[in-house]
Amino acid sequence: MTISIRPALPADVRAIDALVQPLAHEQILLGKDLVAYFEAIQEFIVAIDEETGELVGCGALHVMWEDLAEVRTLATRQDQRGTGLGHRLLVTLLDRARALGLSRVFCLTFETRFFERHGFTEMAPDGIDPELYMELLRSPDTGVAEFLDLARVKPNTLGNTRMILQLEPSAG
Repeated sequence: MTISIRPALPADVRAIDALVQPLAHEQILLGKDLVAYFEAIQEFIVAIDEETGELVGCGALHVMWEDLAEVRTLATRQDQRGTGLGHRLLVTLLDRARALGLSRVFCLTFETRFFERHGFTEMAPDGIDPELYMELLRSPDTGVAEFLDLARVKPNTLGNTRMILQLEPSAG
């Protein structure tokens, strides 16, 4: 099976949703309305099985601040788990973050070992400077509230771990 990774297109939204729904049902990922995927489509990359044309993985990079982004909705189809596809998707998203000049990437996850293998560490409760905290409080985005560990998102994020990675600049 040959799998390519490319930027997502609006035509991919329903397949992204179909991939995420079982994971949302298991409370591994947060489910979203279709409109949220359409609004964020430029943040997404997708993995496509070139033989069948089927979407087999996805992930998104959401910029939160001048030096900070969040990896969101990183998912692979069940039959692709353990094949290295999740690694390929994450590396692609981290390369995107570097290309944007970002120095930190955040995630909220149950899959701590996967992210640890990629250099992420658990974020300290006071892991954000107070000035930035006050600026980010203005955002209505749920992901920002998760990053800030606000009580209003606790029912959706219980058991998840906030993790962060300090990016090294790209070599080229």
